Amino acid sequence: MKNRKAFVIIFSLCIVILSGCGKGSWESYKGQLLGAKDRPGWTPVTPYGMVYVPTGVLHIGPSDQDINNAQTARSKEVSIQGFYMDETEITNNEYRQFVYYVRDSIAHTILQHFAEDESGGDIQTIDWSQEIDWSDPETSEQLEEMYSKDGMKFLGVRDMDVSKIVYHYYWFDWKTAALLENRWKDRAQFFHEENIRVYPDTLVWVRDFTYSYNEPMTRNYFGHPSFDDYPVVGINWDQANAFNDWRTKFWASYRIKMGEPLMDIFRLPTESEWEYAARGGKKLAQYPWGGPYVRNAKGCILANFKPGRGNYPEDGGFYTVRGDAYWPNDYGLYNMAGNVAEWTSTAYYENATMFIHDLNPEIRYDADDSESESLKRKTLRGGSWKDIAHYIQCGTRHWEYADTSSSYIGFRSITTYLGRDPKDKQ
Repeated sequence: MKNRKAFVIIFSLCIVILSGCGKGSWESYKGQLLGAKDRPGWTPVTPYGMVYVPTGVLHIGPSDQDINNAQTARSKEVSIQGFYMDETEITNNEYRQFVYYVRDSIAHTILQHFAEDESGGDIQTIDWSQEIDWSDPETSEQLEEMYSKDGMKFLGVRDMDVSKIVYHYYWFDWKTAALLENRWKDRAQFFHEENIRVYPDTLVWVRDFTYSYNEPMTRNYFGHPSFDDYPVVGINWDQANAFNDWRTKFWASYRIKMGEPLMDIFRLPTESEWEYAARGGKKLAQYPWGGPYVRNAKGCILANFKPGRGNYPEDGGFYTVRGDAYWPNDYGLYNMAGNVAEWTSTAYYENATMFIHDLNPEIRYDADDSESESLKRKTLRGGSWKDIAHYIQCGTRHWEYADTSSSYIGFRSITTYLGRDPKDKQ
């Protein structure tokens, strides 16, 4: 409920901004078509940690032999609109900011830290100026429901019950709302509510590998500072979307406060956007660095994957590596091959290239729990630290179920570039 109210506030502020765009004396128009006055200026802003990927053309499809002889990924030329993309996969410490924000918002709600509604309504918003003294006995007693029970402590440390860290949000079904029969219907029916537990599934390090000892990674990978700059794992598709919703609102609230126009939402890339970014402007490139080999002239391995028959440390990493390891591609993007496979927004169909559009192609399908498991498949790209070289090629497609988390899947965000592409201005 709290996040719904926050959304209402942000949306209401947007309406206020829009409603003020045309104000001014109508007499000043002198009967001429001058356009709405008092429009805000617009200068594109590159979000921190992102790089610009320009508009261009992509030849999707396999860059090498179809070793599985699947005959399902035919080559096709498509056009991609420009966008900003995270230069690295989302790291543990970046995702931890999201977890802490949700944790603190829950604590503030329990402690009744609300700001007054200046409009005189009953909308409650969190007063972030109030601090939470986690060490205070009285505060700790009030927040007792957020902690694990005494008998469930590890090493005698009182820790948070991570199952209580739940993010509530709503997303809008644009595809259904765009149907002709729905164009005049109440848009409230196209909002969908989600309640997502946001803490990473740290047990994936044990679950993913039978007859293998990886418990130190379960205990330390997300929480220990030595892994802060490593890609977050144990995140399913729904959690990645929840992160992007929070990231969008977090920045939107600041831009509204500063009186600046909003940018487009943060989101997962489509499969085609991801492949286009991975190639780095190199048409038909087998790997982000071009190829056709995974070693440079000096014999150094160029990505984090499984060389040979299982020599995991040969490439410089045993499991994952830092998000900015190895050389970036020509767009400035790191680890678009290997390290962790990355979620895309695209539903997985084997023969998708046969019927997708050639303009910003995308297949979005949000399956209900009652529907077939095959409809819940989401496309993965990039391969991971545990995969052989075939899976880290730019054109290789793979999939996983949306509710699945693993030790080798992460994600990065993008946001669409708004306005004319810089090349259009030349």
